[in-house]
Amino acid sequence: MAGHEGWNAWGYEGTGPGAITPDGCAVELYARLPVRDEPDIIAAAVPAGARILELGSGVGRVTHALLERGFTVTAVDESAEMLARVRGARTICGPIEDLDLGETFDVVMLASFLVHAGDAEVRRGMLRTCARHVAKGGRVLIQREGEDYHTNLPREREDPAGFTVRVVSSEPVGDGLNAVRAEYEFPDAVRTQTFRARPLSREQFEEALAEAGLEVDAYLTPDRTWVRVVPAAQRGLGREDRAIPGGGDEFSA
Repeated sequence: MAGHEGWNAWGYEGTGPGAITPDGCAVELYARLPVRDEPDIIAAAVPAGARILELGSGVGRVTHALLERGFTVTAVDESAEMLARVRGARTICGPIEDLDLGETFDVVMLASFLVHAGDAEVRRGMLRTCARHVAKGGRVLIQREGEDYHTNLPREREDPAGFTVRVVSSEPVGDGLNAVRAEYEFPDAVRTQTFRARPLSREQFEEALAEAGLEVDAYLTPDRTWVRVVPAAQRGLGREDRAIPGGGDEFSA
């Protein structure tokens, strides 16, 4: 199969066989990535059977595992090619930062390090979308980068499914942005993705939440990559800062 490349004006690039989404994601790549510990972390942090709004669902890698656990999922992604792979969930195609469904959910999920969007206005829009769609008494789950995501480089992980993931480099490109290059090596193909990410310290992350009227309820994993967030008005319900068993996903997928 011939390879394809995708570039855009925001500095995203993707290579590999098959369709490439506007943000440089190879659809076939994401269809091949297995689910890891994300569903276990999510299930431990939210009520059983909750209605979940999954922002940035991709091909449904986590969606399908959540459906199997009895959750009801509305999957949102701006790539129609990605959403075509989702089964068993309501799907909505469009930019996360512009979403306004006129309804609320028990859980809103923003995973895959999307909170580190290179465009700060896009990040603000995404967090406002989270705040707009979380029900009273509900929770927002956010996956953020690890503290050494941009410094512990290069690094690689051999996945039990038979492929290798490498984060090759993270280079400053100005205005607080880094250009990150990742490689996914399968026996039959190599796929790459280059994207721009805005590193956020814990303090900067919490400031970004506050700007959207949100605050941390609990850091759910020892590395603080998975975070449960609530509207600031719910602060009286109690704030925690504890970890549950499990670890964050070092590589976004």
